[in-house]
Amino acid sequence: MPRAWDDESPTAADGGDGAGATSERVAGAVRIVALRRRHLRHVVQIEEANYPRPWSSTVFLSEIAQRKSRRYTVATIGPLVVGYCGLMVVAEDGHITTLTVDTAWHRRSIGTVLLLDQARAASALGVRHLTLEVRTSNTAAQALYRRFGFAPVGVRRNYYPETGEDAIVMWVRDVDTAEYAQRLAGIEQRLRSGP
Repeated sequence: MPRAWDDESPTAADGGDGAGATSERVAGAVRIVALRRRHLRHVVQIEEANYPRPWSSTVFLSEIAQRKSRRYTVATIGPLVVGYCGLMVVAEDGHITTLTVDTAWHRRSIGTVLLLDQARAASALGVRHLTLEVRTSNTAAQALYRRFGFAPVGVRRNYYPETGEDAIVMWVRDVDTAEYAQRLAGIEQRLRSGP
């Protein structure tokens, strides 16, 4: 049951815009590492704070056990887990299953760093295209995804059962090309240089 980044509210976008120098400094301090069992307590706490129907540690354990078709990472700042992201690979398609940032760390480009890491890793995993779902009301997350080249291609009606809200299905094609690598390099450059 994949779901993608419905954690960002329009007032808590995580793309770095408007966050100033603080955003740049935090983004530079973020370390992306593989999600391990030791991270689960913190990941589940973030999950429970962000979702009305959170994934349990059992669900996360099941996901990270599927090493051939899943890639889960966490964002850390020092000893703190501040976000996480998942990628499911099916043939040459990659599905961003979740991308969640601790609410205390929104608007500091952590979501951008997590998505940048997954997008870069995708082609090495044989992925040519990426997809995700996002709440129709979550315009800030949609704007972030558009910076990564995602475009809306359809709507899943009543996708989020807890609210009945629709999801916009977004895709970005040809993530294994030099042109897409240049897009990612530009995103990283903006992270380094600030707004």
